[in-house]
Amino acid sequence: MADEQKKLYDQIEQLLDLESHQTLVELLEQCRSSEIAEIVELLDNDHRKLILDSLDRETAVEVIIKIDEATRHEIFEILDDKEINLLIEEMDHDDAADIIAELPETKQNEVLGQISKDDAHQIKDLMSYPEDSAGGIMDPVLINVCQDATIKEAINNLQKAEVDEDFFTIFVTDKQGKFIGDVRIRSLLTRAETTKIADLVEKDAIYVTTDTDQEEVRNTFKKNDLIVVPVLDENHRLVGRITADIIIEVAEEEAAEDIYAMAGTDAAELESFSVIHAARVRMTWLLPCLAGTAITAMVALLYKNIFTQGDHFPIWAVAMAFAPMVAAISGNAGLQTAAIVICGLATGDLAALRISQVFAREVRIAFLVAICCGLVGALICASIPALMDGHINDVSEPIPASDHVRIVCTFAMAMFTAIMVATTLGLFLPFLFRRIGIDPAISSGPLVTTANDSISVAIYLTLTFILMQ
Repeated sequence: MADEQKKLYDQIEQLLDLESHQTLVELLEQCRSSEIAEIVELLDNDHRKLILDSLDRETAVEVIIKIDEATRHEIFEILDDKEINLLIEEMDHDDAADIIAELPETKQNEVLGQISKDDAHQIKDLMSYPEDSAGGIMDPVLINVCQDATIKEAINNLQKAEVDEDFFTIFVTDKQGKFIGDVRIRSLLTRAETTKIADLVEKDAIYVTTDTDQEEVRNTFKKNDLIVVPVLDENHRLVGRITADIIIEVAEEEAAEDIYAMAGTDAAELESFSVIHAARVRMTWLLPCLAGTAITAMVALLYKNIFTQGDHFPIWAVAMAFAPMVAAISGNAGLQTAAIVICGLATGDLAALRISQVFAREVRIAFLVAICCGLVGALICASIPALMDGHINDVSEPIPASDHVRIVCTFAMAMFTAIMVATTLGLFLPFLFRRIGIDPAISSGPLVTTANDSISVAIYLTLTFILMQ
């Protein structure tokens, strides 16, 4: 927390403890809603309620919208139905739809039943779209004119519109409401009033549809330096707009989701402060990983029996000492490749979308990395046993020099092979997951990493066994 924000927090907390309501109101009036929201997230529920009661309705709504979902959930637990309804009614329809969607289904119906039918209808329409689609994030408030209108009529529409929104363009439609293009506000101010809108409309305007994924919308903004983009339905009719401020939130949300997926958890754990809820979400990912590591252990024990039958137990023991190195290095190499591919797919980079081009580059990089790691690893494998006494737990005979050389060669070959295999998985799995509709970021999560450990250990022990024959 910045020094100024911490100072503000201390002031507010002191006023809350002293119950200096009027002084608190005066202090909050001087604060931005974003500052208040950050402080509200740090307070207990009793103090949160006092803060909200000290704010005017408009500011309270802005604070509710800006706090995180877990905090909002706790606040709604201490507010009665009337207070929640008053806050919802004050919100824009898109914000109201997002917040109502967070409530339990029975609570959603109660809230929608208490607000005006027109507002409830528009909010329900927005809630019908997937939350991560253009329809789910769009703002239904817009200004549009018919292509037959004049500049004077368009300006009149702007003046009559009772909305507290910033508009950069006016959208143009035909008589059936189908989108044609847009006109910049500055064009309305620099042309004669009698000029027809049809003469000014930019018909090649970029648009998205209600079912466009929000990540694709973000990439559209980025590539075209947009401030606003219209949203059309399946009939090419104008139904809303998306502005750059919404896209900033989308970018943050998408980045967070990818980080959670790569770490082997889910953004769902932030929906509640409950540690039980968070532990349950994480264990959903970790339990399969436990099963995966059990498979790795089974592979190691299976090879132990094979080596023991051939009277090569000391060789197996030495080989297993270096197995974690093979698994770790190959896993990290695969993770690096996956991260590069996932980042490219997330940003819509055309080069990343062409698997042949990515393959040609990453395979060459992996080849060089595999050779370097194989050679360095082999030197380590050769040096460490030489520094020891050459015995396994002082109960077995020293490993012959020829066998030790074989282990070193095997280690180098296994390291090279495991890195190439892991890199291939890191390259192709994000594309595969994307093709079948799964978040590509999962391909670098604990599940795939655990699977790679089993594969690399199996490769290593197989090569060791072959060279020992």
